[in-house]
Amino acid sequence: MKTITHTHNHQNHHPPTQKKSSSLDILYPLRYLVDGIQVKNARLAHLICRIIPCCCPFERSIKFFGYTFHIPPLCKLNPLYDNFVGLRFRALSYLTDECGEDVTKYIC
Repeated sequence: MKTITHTHNHQNHHPPTQKKSSSLDILYPLRYLVDGIQVKNARLAHLICRIIPCCCPFERSIKFFGYTFHIPPLCKLNPLYDNFVGLRFRALSYLTDECGEDVTKYIC
């Protein structure tokens, strides 16, 4: 089997760039705070799983005069969405791994 070598450059290829450290992220303190929450007891883990929904609660389909309008999930517009999803995942993992609980009631 022959080895294929790729020698020419693609003009439209732009390698992924990482976020510059010099950019100002005004939400960094909140991100740091949410990411720093340690889930160390079952009561806190249950509270987090109840407060943070497993799916976006804003997605809807509305029927109006025979037309159906779909409102897409808007949670991705929340700049802290990924941080909250991570916190919920840590809480679910704690309940499963450390407490040995069944978390199916918290999963959509």
